[in-house]
Amino acid sequence: MALTPQQMQELRKRILDRRRQLAAELRGDAERSRGEQYGELAGATHDTGDESVADLLADLGQAELNRDLAELRDLEVARMRLDGGTYGICADCGAEIGYERLRANPGATRCVACQSRHEKTHAGPGAPKL
Repeated sequence: MALTPQQMQELRKRILDRRRQLAAELRGDAERSRGEQYGELAGATHDTGDESVADLLADLGQAELNRDLAELRDLEVARMRLDGGTYGICADCGAEIGYERLRANPGATRCVACQSRHEKTHAGPGAPKL
């Protein structure tokens, strides 16, 4: 069943709201990272434990930034698909993407079946084995 005009309007609003929220978060992260120096994170003494914590914090910050930028790109693609009339159509198989999936993830470009297949066939980041 195709998305109704009301559903499309709601999803457009969700996309725009989330884009604004992410942009604000990214600005805050950029301001915070400019204010933090590695030496401040590691501490005045050059203890290897402090350095590893500083490395971990820097890596986590970078991972969060990458995740937020990827989501922002996905939302921009979703906005363009809305404008182009292809929003809600799976990029892989051409089937409709369910409304509930789009509500949960407005930047989704694949239906559940294709997304599942994609995740199984494309390597992702390593996961702990224990």
